[in-house]
Amino acid sequence: MAIALPPPQPPASVSATLTETDVRVTSGFRGAKISVYGAVFDPSGRPSDVVVVVRGPVQPVRIARKVRVGGVWLNSRPVVFEGAPGFYRAASTRPLGDIARFGQLRKLGLGLDHLAIAAPAERRVETRYGVRDMVVSALGADYYAWRAAVVRLKQTAGLYSADAGGVAFVDRGLFHARVDLPAQAPIGQYTARVILFQDGRPVSDRTLPLKVEKVGMERALYLFAHQRPWSYGLVSALIALCAGWAASRAFRRS
Repeated sequence: MAIALPPPQPPASVSATLTETDVRVTSGFRGAKISVYGAVFDPSGRPSDVVVVVRGPVQPVRIARKVRVGGVWLNSRPVVFEGAPGFYRAASTRPLGDIARFGQLRKLGLGLDHLAIAAPAERRVETRYGVRDMVVSALGADYYAWRAAVVRLKQTAGLYSADAGGVAFVDRGLFHARVDLPAQAPIGQYTARVILFQDGRPVSDRTLPLKVEKVGMERALYLFAHQRPWSYGLVSALIALCAGWAASRAFRRS
């Protein structure tokens, strides 16, 4: 006699949306607050964790170290880090270390300790903790100190942050997270990635687009400066010369 087996349950999945997908920056911009709302769909009702990562456009970071030469403090040869997001915020239902193992977090680039920030001096790839980990051979062991300095500078500027508890379940399967964009957040295309974890493994994720752009006169000047930098420089120099000449004439008459 054949026994009818129950149909297999569908895998767990996550769905999410942003309250705002287009942030407009004007001269009076003081930052923005963006909310992420979502839902976890899992018929089995297994315990779940949600991680929300918002990343801004990639920007090179130039950093130098103060060294003492002959009793005088000077800047060392600068190191340029590439691939660093201009803005990064990771919010989660619990500390990331309690949600997944080190290797899993490193593979996904989740958390400030696992951001993939590369320097052009990279020459060697090593495998550590079960994942391929980039090592800057020209900086040697100092690479991690330089990288930590980049993260620290971004944190001080309010551009990097991690909030263990920034995602909260407000009802059965429904969650909410808030992302604060500071006034100095870079202009460009952002992404908000929502990842569902169960038993320490990512089982579902969604990526949502977010745009931060200048509008009005600020946008016109921004585009002019980036699309025609030489012309922008000449016009700026001409305006400065005219302003200086006008000021000298005004003070001369007085």
